[in-house]
Amino acid sequence: MTKTLQLLLFIFLSITSFASDTKPTLTIYTYDSFTASWGAGPKIKKAFEQLHHCNVKFVGVSSAIGALRKIQLEGKKTKADILLGLDTSIAQTANKTGLFLKHDLNTSKLDLPVAYADENFVPYDYSYFAFVYDADKLKNPPLSFEELAAMPEDFKIVIQDPRSSTPGLGLLLWIKEIYKEKAGEYWKRLAPHILTITKGWSESYGLFLKGEADMVVSYTTSPAYHIIEEKKMNYKSANFKEGHYGQVEVAAILKSSKHKVLAKKFLAFMHSETFANIIPTANWAYPVVKTKQGLPKEFGLLNVPSQMFLLDGKVVEANRKTYINEWLSAISR
Repeated sequence: MTKTLQLLLFIFLSITSFASDTKPTLTIYTYDSFTASWGAGPKIKKAFEQLHHCNVKFVGVSSAIGALRKIQLEGKKTKADILLGLDTSIAQTANKTGLFLKHDLNTSKLDLPVAYADENFVPYDYSYFAFVYDADKLKNPPLSFEELAAMPEDFKIVIQDPRSSTPGLGLLLWIKEIYKEKAGEYWKRLAPHILTITKGWSESYGLFLKGEADMVVSYTTSPAYHIIEEKKMNYKSANFKEGHYGQVEVAAILKSSKHKVLAKKFLAFMHSETFANIIPTANWAYPVVKTKQGLPKEFGLLNVPSQMFLLDGKVVEANRKTYINEWLSAISR
């Protein structure tokens, strides 16, 4: 190779490297299952990067609540531009930190089973909390909380900690909504069936799949993964007679973000058909916008609860510590 060609090649590589380095990097803190190779993160990253000529960096933490705490600890020095993965039950807690920016998006026409309004957090998917089981092993699953508490002593469930996990908090609110002032008494009855309480969803679901427990707190949409990806029909969600507590997952922009314009484009992208078509078979939930493609036909096999419970975020924030203390007191005896 001549010196001229070497020089030209060096200049070309330098320009290419410089062009790559000048791309803005949008950093998004979220829960670990979202960032997993089989999760929604990689597909969403690819689609958004192609659309906006940027880099997207997902930072996975064991839970969305953990991601919020990470941001709080980092304060103004956080590298996060967006927090993604909290739900409406905990978003009010995040709002009180004063760390998040108003989104200025119209969310009034989203396809949600409940009314939604929040200045900072934007919804991107939803589902219902449920107890998932293996129908090959459990022929007669409990179909209510009373039936669950009345199962034989060796019947075990895996749940998540409501202090660190949105599904864990969802179960806490689900039981509170049904049993009201007697929620503590119910937890005492349920406690002998709790095999363990994990920090996040991934750990608990992994234990369940290993056969460590008969049921795990997850979602009505979780069986879709096994049906579509594994061609297995044995994983099902128990359709509880009382109804099911819902989850609407949300995202918001940090006031400290250095890429606010790009971050707002990402929030808007969450309501695009591209994003919505990724959600059902990557995050295993319902998107908040309808698309021409529609839901996979396998979603027609899933249980759809007759009733969704969803407390206002302000009510949850005002009472969350009391509910958690009640839970701790009940399960520790």
